[in-house]
Amino acid sequence: MIVAQTFAEAEAAVRDMLEGNKFGSSGSRILIEDCLYGEETSILVVTSGRDYIILPTSQDHKRIGEGDTGPNTGGMGTDSPADVVTPELLARIEHEIVKPSVDAIAAEGIDFRGTLFIGIMLTPDGPSVLEYNTRFGDPETQVVLPRLDTDVLALLWAAAKGTLAGVRFAIKPEHAICVVIAAKGYPDAYPKGDVIRFPATLPDNVQIIHAGTARNTSGDIVTAGGRVLGVTALAPTLRAAAGSAYAVCEQIACVTKVYRRDIGAKQLNRQ
Repeated sequence: MIVAQTFAEAEAAVRDMLEGNKFGSSGSRILIEDCLYGEETSILVVTSGRDYIILPTSQDHKRIGEGDTGPNTGGMGTDSPADVVTPELLARIEHEIVKPSVDAIAAEGIDFRGTLFIGIMLTPDGPSVLEYNTRFGDPETQVVLPRLDTDVLALLWAAAKGTLAGVRFAIKPEHAICVVIAAKGYPDAYPKGDVIRFPATLPDNVQIIHAGTARNTSGDIVTAGGRVLGVTALAPTLRAAAGSAYAVCEQIACVTKVYRRDIGAKQLNRQ
C-alpha cells in the first residue's frame, strides 16, 4: 500500500506498479481509495458465528521511519492497550462496526469461527474501517496475546465448538509493547543471511519472536526476511515495557538491523 501525499507521488506510485513492475504480479491491478487521516487502531475479535469476544486494543506503527515517516510496512511495532480507544469509543466501534460485521457474515450464511481482524482509522468524523482480515494480525498479536488472562487455546477451542458465549474472559492490567527489528532497506530491497547474535539471557518479561530468520550451514541464526524479529515486553506501565524491550533491542547484534525508537511514543506523550 502506498499513501501518497501529493498528486506527483500518487502518479509515480502508479507508474512504478503498472509500468515498472515494482511489485510484480501483485501490482498489476490497483485500487485507488480516499486518504483517511487520524490515528490507527487494530481490533481483534474472536467469533463463533454470532457470538464474539473483543480482544485487547492495540495500535500499530506502520511507517518505516520514526515520527511516522517513510513508506508503509507490514508494521514496525505495536503497543497495547491503545489508550486512544476510550471505553466510550470502543463501545461505538462495537456498535457501529464489530457487531454489524459479525452479523453480516452470519447473514451471508457463513458459519465463521475464528479471528476477525479489523483495521480502523480514527478520523475526525469517527472510526472508519481500513481493512478486514480473517486471521490474527502481525505485529498486533505479539502484544494482544500476552495481555490475555484467559487461556488462548481454550478461547479458540470454544470458538471452534460454538461455545464462546460461556467463556470467562479476562484481560491483564499490564501494558505490552513490541518493537520490530527489520533488515536495513526494508520495505524495499534488503540483504539476507546476516548473522544475528542474541543476549545470553532475557528478562522474565521479554520475549524475542522470530519472523524473518533462518539457520545457515554453520548453525547461526541469520536474517531471512524484511521484518526479522519482534521484541515484546510486558510491564505494569507502557514506559517500563518500552524500557525493557528497547534494552534488549540494543543487545541484539546484527550489522543490518534497523528499528524505530518511538514505538508507543504517541501514547507516552499523552500521559
